[in-house]
Amino acid sequence: MLQKDSLFRRNESFFRSPTPVPPASPAAAAAETPKPVEAAKPVVDKHDERKESKLIVGPDIKMKGVEIADCDTLVVEGRIEATLDSRVLQITQTGVFCGTVAVDTAEIHGKLEGDLTVRKQLVIHATGKVSGKIRYAKIKVEEGAELAGEISMMERGPQGVLVKRTGTQ
Repeated sequence: MLQKDSLFRRNESFFRSPTPVPPASPAAAAAETPKPVEAAKPVVDKHDERKESKLIVGPDIKMKGVEIADCDTLVVEGRIEATLDSRVLQITQTGVFCGTVAVDTAEIHGKLEGDLTVRKQLVIHATGKVSGKIRYAKIKVEEGAELAGEISMMERGPQGVLVKRTGTQ
């Protein structure tokens, strides 16, 4: 048998204040009235308005057949087979990325297989393995890293646009 004030029944005395609250004086009410807030200054740079979007693929996660867009930073700890257009790609030691990548910067501790285009800087750490068609503006390769495939440097054109370098070096 349930008691009157059980967990399933509402105890009216619990929700009411034990002592009545006296009405506030007009002076106290005026003191508690919120003051008007000054108008905020307009933001000049639109990039400051939005926060960075970041996607982390955990170590036991496998993704296949996806297209990743509008992602500022992708951190790969698991395995991805995808197409990526982003600002930053980070592949951890346990991470594997297979597919097509176009990013501003890439930092690789794990494995990347496929087409890689890095518009600014590519960093391959000692534990990193990169294979496929690789295009970059700048590159850093630590001792012990593996790099294989068709590798080419991109140059800045007359308008500062990156273009694929042609001819012999």
